[in-house]
Amino acid sequence: MPVKPRKRSLRRDEAVESDALKENLPLSYEHLRAEDALYRHKIWRDIDAREKINAPFRYSTEEDNGVQKFINIVLQSIQDSLITVFSNIDDRFTTPMTKAEVAKAVAGDTVEVPIYNEMGELTGTKRMLNEVNLDSFYKFRIKEEVVFDRESSRLFWRILGIAPVKNVVTSMGVNLGETELFWIYYPDLRPILVNYEAYNGKNYGARMSWEQLFESRMFYGRIVKSTIDNPFDLYIKSFKGIQENTLMQLYEGDNIKEQVFNFEQNLWSY
Repeated sequence: MPVKPRKRSLRRDEAVESDALKENLPLSYEHLRAEDALYRHKIWRDIDAREKINAPFRYSTEEDNGVQKFINIVLQSIQDSLITVFSNIDDRFTTPMTKAEVAKAVAGDTVEVPIYNEMGELTGTKRMLNEVNLDSFYKFRIKEEVVFDRESSRLFWRILGIAPVKNVVTSMGVNLGETELFWIYYPDLRPILVNYEAYNGKNYGARMSWEQLFESRMFYGRIVKSTIDNPFDLYIKSFKGIQENTLMQLYEGDNIKEQVFNFEQNLWSY
């Protein structure tokens, strides 16, 4: 994995005792019975870390447990064999990947590098992996399910998976567009994220963990696909009539969000 080796501080690098806070476990989810699910839909969102509300995804400081940028946390977890990674051939977590396959997906195709001798003459070529700039990973796709549980009369949002998204260009110069590099099952990632702090420059008391950030939904993701009125399982960008109109695609995503909101509100009478 293209992650820096972790260097632990040899002295306590803080004024407070926080060791106990770094051994947390995520809270168990409430049990949702299929019989009580009055409303269920899957929704896919794209999180763009360049947006101000998503700034924690680009927080780049280094702590004892490594660089705190979200993509670094994910890759470090893969490097340490803490989570299973699944191929992007589908988003149902069907095909596990090896570390080598993940490294190739992150770095892209190998490139030919010329070799010169001391006289400046070309003597041959060798194939090498691209140098990886982790700042180029600023988009993440999440797959989640929204469920209205009639037993508790609550609407639940449960994240199922997370995938880094990158614009892929082959060694031949063919632009494949934005695609998921791999998928991670989010419940597998929760025990790791609960021990990483998310950046919040306006909280002067204590920072929340990454797991709390996701569960509190303190991020913005543009809806790119849903199972609502979508019998052909298409992404919004593939809908007839709006393929070239990115503004209408954004409106369509907002329309899906409005449908979910209105369903919950229409269940109540005042």
